Amino acid sequence: MRTGAAVLLLASALTVTGCATESGTGPTQPGPVAPGATTSGAAAPTTVLMPLPTRATGQPTTKAAKPPIRTPQRPTAGTPSPELRPTPSAEPSRPSTPGRTRKQAAPLRRSTPMRVTIPSIGMDSHLMRLGLTADGSLQVPPNAFPAGWFTGAPTPGERGPAVIAGHVRWSGRAGVFARLARLKPGDTVTVTRQDRSTAVFRVNRVQQYAKSRFPSAAVYGDIRHAGLRLITCGGYDPASREYEANLVAFADLIA
Repeated sequence: MRTGAAVLLLASALTVTGCATESGTGPTQPGPVAPGATTSGAAAPTTVLMPLPTRATGQPTTKAAKPPIRTPQRPTAGTPSPELRPTPSAEPSRPSTPGRTRKQAAPLRRSTPMRVTIPSIGMDSHLMRLGLTADGSLQVPPNAFPAGWFTGAPTPGERGPAVIAGHVRWSGRAGVFARLARLKPGDTVTVTRQDRSTAVFRVNRVQQYAKSRFPSAAVYGDIRHAGLRLITCGGYDPASREYEANLVAFADLIA
């Protein structure tokens, strides 16, 4: 089993390729696949961005909790797709502190994650495998959908920080994590696993980090319980037409 400490060693030089669209070149193709890495296959997995929950009256909810991070501005159709780059911080980062949530469940056995559902933001996606490319970069999903889980980390539900990554935008359209910035503490994330068990996580915080100061230890560092990190891009700069940050949602296993 890969623990957070092993993931942190990978993260010390981690970059993610295949997310951006260069001017005049069209959509960038995903980076080269490392030997032995598994992709999603030819068939596109089922992924759904569902309508957001409504109040009892049947009217759409109009007042949402303000996220603790700056919500990126909506790019236009010609805006480059975001680039996920978890870059190590120049200063030591503090690992997650155990015991911050109201309840933490005992870790589960290793089992491949198959699907992730986040009811509060209407997200439901199959999961593909993400490994490392030949140059050591983290693979990213080859399209706006689905999300993917990093096979070099614990599986969701195991002890340690599991990692699921996805695009916020891709080639001018919303990605699987387009609404990730709307998550708030207390929201739940459910991962369905190959052994037919489910791992339910509670979000405890959502943070945005500049790519040049990405806190690898806090995100990938070893923890004493089963945790989950959901990662996408954030901090869209209309002047540079680039995403300058990464958005990370931290969650702990509760059931």
